Amino acid sequence: MRTPLGTILVVAVIFFIDLYCFQGLKTVSLSATTKSRTVIYSVYWGLTAIFITIFLVFIFTKPDFFKPVRTYLLALMIGMVIAKITIVFFLLIDDVRRIFQWLGTKIFSTAENEQNSPVDGISRSVFLSWLGLTVGSTVFGTLIFGFSNKYNYHIKRAKLVFDNLPAGFKGLKIVQISDVHSGSFNNPDAVFHGIQKILDEKPDLILFTGDLVNDRASEMHDYISMFSLLKAPLGVYSTLGNHDYGDYVQWTDAAAKKQNLEDLKAIHGTMGWRLLMNEHVALERGGDKIALLGVENWGAKARFPKLGKLDEAHKGTQDYPFKILMSHDPSHWDAQVLPTYNDIDLTLSGHTHGMQFGIEIPGFRWSPVQYLYKQWAGLYENDNSKQKLYVNRGFGFLGYPGRVGILPEITVIELA
Repeated sequence: MRTPLGTILVVAVIFFIDLYCFQGLKTVSLSATTKSRTVIYSVYWGLTAIFITIFLVFIFTKPDFFKPVRTYLLALMIGMVIAKITIVFFLLIDDVRRIFQWLGTKIFSTAENEQNSPVDGISRSVFLSWLGLTVGSTVFGTLIFGFSNKYNYHIKRAKLVFDNLPAGFKGLKIVQISDVHSGSFNNPDAVFHGIQKILDEKPDLILFTGDLVNDRASEMHDYISMFSLLKAPLGVYSTLGNHDYGDYVQWTDAAAKKQNLEDLKAIHGTMGWRLLMNEHVALERGGDKIALLGVENWGAKARFPKLGKLDEAHKGTQDYPFKILMSHDPSHWDAQVLPTYNDIDLTLSGHTHGMQFGIEIPGFRWSPVQYLYKQWAGLYENDNSKQKLYVNRGFGFLGYPGRVGILPEITVIELA
């Protein structure tokens, strides 16, 4: 996109969308005075010019340029595009309606021209234009409101019953967190509030299921001491997510990328977290033992790395009566766990963030991410094997610096 031709094409598309939305704005402002219309139109095109300017700055500057507000500006741009596409949808409905009406008029000479026929006192065109502008503005306003939710940590509780759970582990309290994405944080005090919520739960075991950073190990430097506070009697264990490998940033050479990963692994150790790299450990409680497995990132989607080696992690666990797997990407569950490893009782994942946007109310749950991931948030169970998967909605945020409907999550699981 940074090529001149690519940039020109994108700017042309943005301008076309703005021009199309402007037609709707003209329709709803027909009754305004000439002076008012001049002000409205000037503000509209002024904002468009600012939008395109900001877009060009993003394209031709490095990610660390003006970083404190860069993320918010990007979110505002994305929000405006989504809002305007929403408006375009309603305007297209009106244009298609008018085309068919025009064709009907040509074919049937008796057809009445209804373009400006009133619907509840206004024409259909004005009604649809107002509707599009209202819905688009609501979408944009909702995304702005979502900025305030990015540190609004919510505790989700799940009591999971397993017939084969050893007696010593009955009542075990696990806290799962996932997708910290420390490179997105800009408020250490707010992050500490989330850490304190975890500590207040007094968990027996803490499990982190990947994506500690966005790209670089250095993103954790300001938060190492904070996350080092997380302690539990049975320990703190972690795995890697797709962002931890540094695949989404340009490195000077392969050695720099490799060193970044080694630095990140070292940070897990510095914080007192036991990073599981395609391996398992035994957990002991009340005289009983279970196996905890952890694999590197493995995603069924083609664009995500398949570095997890579940066969290696699973090897030697045959004698454990109960097994927990940490695997960052929930698509791993359907693709490998269920078909091949029916003795893995509980899988813990993250990755999806619930897309940080959706609706969750009693009896109904929706997010656009569900069209990409079958399991995207909360608890899932296989009816045949009784194996369970829990997908954490994410502790942090990425890209859009906010959350709408799908709030940052601290999962508290009790085994029974």
